[in-house]
Order: sequence, then structure tokens, then C-alpha cells
Amino acid sequence: MPSTTPPAIRAAVLLCNLGTPDAPTAPALRRYLAQFLSDPRVVEIPPVLWRPILHGVILRTRPAKSAAKYASIWTPEGSPLAVWTARQAVLLRGWLGEAGLRTQVRHAMRYGQPSVASQLDALMAEGIERVLVLPLYPQYSGTTTASVADAVYAWARRTRRLPELRFVNGYHDHPSYIAALAQSVRQHWLREGGPADVLVMSFHGIPERTVRLGDPYQRECLATAALLGQALGLAADRVRVTFQSRFGKARWLEPYTEPTLVALAQGGTRRVDVMCPGFTSDCLETLEEINIEVRAAFLRAGGQEFRYVPCLNDSPAWIDALGAIAQEHLGGWEYAPQPTTENTAP
Repeated sequence: MPSTTPPAIRAAVLLCNLGTPDAPTAPALRRYLAQFLSDPRVVEIPPVLWRPILHGVILRTRPAKSAAKYASIWTPEGSPLAVWTARQAVLLRGWLGEAGLRTQVRHAMRYGQPSVASQLDALMAEGIERVLVLPLYPQYSGTTTASVADAVYAWARRTRRLPELRFVNGYHDHPSYIAALAQSVRQHWLREGGPADVLVMSFHGIPERTVRLGDPYQRECLATAALLGQALGLAADRVRVTFQSRFGKARWLEPYTEPTLVALAQGGTRRVDVMCPGFTSDCLETLEEINIEVRAAFLRAGGQEFRYVPCLNDSPAWIDALGAIAQEHLGGWEYAPQPTTENTAP
């Protein structure tokens, strides 16, 4: 007789995003920024020099300013990044189930909650034997993707019985990811009545020094932009690639987003479409920095129409892409329900 008991779920996908404060308040931002800016992958300054600046200046002045920015984009459900990331995990598990894979899916934040360690502990408590770590960063960088690996390894150092582990380093040129981006832009054009004069693709910035030391992030951002431009059939002069979120006085990847938009407006460009391909969920950097601050700068400089293209969030094309990426890396780990037979005496 076929067994009616489904096999145990032994493989899991852990979606990892950057993180978010628990609330749009100064105390919550202080806790979040203290963890984020203490990561040596993020700030590559010797701790003996950096800690007095972080604790003596930044954590005394920046939390209140950042809290006000978060408050401007906070939703009744909470932080947009947290809401979208949690929803992506639920939908990805459903997608994998529809594909016949009995695979658990959880999400974690590199900074903030739920932490990488707590989610790995939960998976182990559920009997998971194999974990695919899938950072929600399409373009690899030591400042982001490698930092997720650091968190996993830190958990592993204190864990006696480890699961098998696999890591997805990036998917900046994955056809499904590019297709999801292209579809989001086309849907935006349908809503807005066609393309604007220029499509600006704004990626998160990193220090130039990081690239000089061998980080592939800039190269992968440019590759993503080129593939997306080709998929949309846009001429080179209709596309701009920029970098945002500069922090500190060091030279970061250029051109910077806001000055580029100001220059476009001053040069006679009236309408722009602006998107952030490196962010898979809308968050502070997209909703406040781009769609509020940069929008205002463009309009002040003479631009007439600033049209923001939302991030991939929970779009079906993006969930399809996540599913395809996860399925490729789960090869040999899938636990699809298989009917079994019981031997019975004649």
C-alpha cells in the first residue's frame, strides 16, 4: 500500500536581506546602526580609529535624523524592507512546493531581526539537514554578500552539529532576474504612458578603494545595467548608471545619483524614469533617498516629471526568478514527495 505520510522536510532556503530597525525611533536606530556600522566588512577602518568616531559622534547624532527618514516611509505593517522580505520567503516556499519540492524557506536580516543565527537555530530545531543561503543581493560585494557568509560562519563556530551549507554568491546576469527587471519597467511604462526621456539605474554605492582591492561589485552592476538596457531595447544615450548612498568623506563609485539627476534637469531633460535594480525590496534607500530626496532635487533643478519604478518586491516575475535561482542551487538536495510501498505477506 502507498504510504500516506509525506517525507520529512530536510532542506531549506534561507533568504538573507540587509536589515532594518525595529521601529522608526532614535533608540531603535541607535541599536541598528551600532550593529551595522561595527561590521568590518562595511567600514574598513581599523577599529581603534573607528570606534571613537562611531560611538562618540555618529551614534550620538545620526539616529534621530535617520529615525525621521524611516518614519516618512514606515507602513502600518512595519518597515517596507521587512514586509517585502517576509512576503518573498512565503511566496518562494509556495513556488518551490508547486514545483514539487518539499523545501522549508525562512528569511533573516544581516542586521536586526530575525537574525541569521536565530533562523539557523530554528531550522536545526525543525530537523533541517541542508541549508541554501540565498542573499537578496543580486550583485556580489564583500560589503554585503560576504558579510552574510560571515554571520553564517559565526553561528557555525558555536554550533556542534552543522547542516550541509551552500551559498549563492550572486545572480547579476541570471536571465530570470533580468527578465523580472525588464517586466517591471515595461509595466511601469504601461501605467505611465510610455518611456521617459532617460532611464536612470541607481545602484547602492561602495568606496572606490573596495573595488581597487578586487571587489567585483561595480563590474556586476554595469553588466546588469547593460543586459537590462538590451532587454528593453534602449539606446545607450537613453540610459544612465549611477551610485547612491555615499557615506563619509572617502571617494565612492561615481557618478553619484543625485548630482547626475540635477545635471540632467539642468541640461534640459524633462522626464526621467528612475529605478534601483540592486535592491530587490523597496526600503529606506529607494523610498526616501530616491523617491523623496532625489526626486525633490531633480524637480528643483528644472525637471518636470520624476517617475520612480518600484523594486521587484513580490512581483510574480521576481518570485519566478527566485524560484529558478533556488532550484538550480538546490540540485541534488530536493526532497520531493515520493510514494513508497509496504511489503505485505501474500
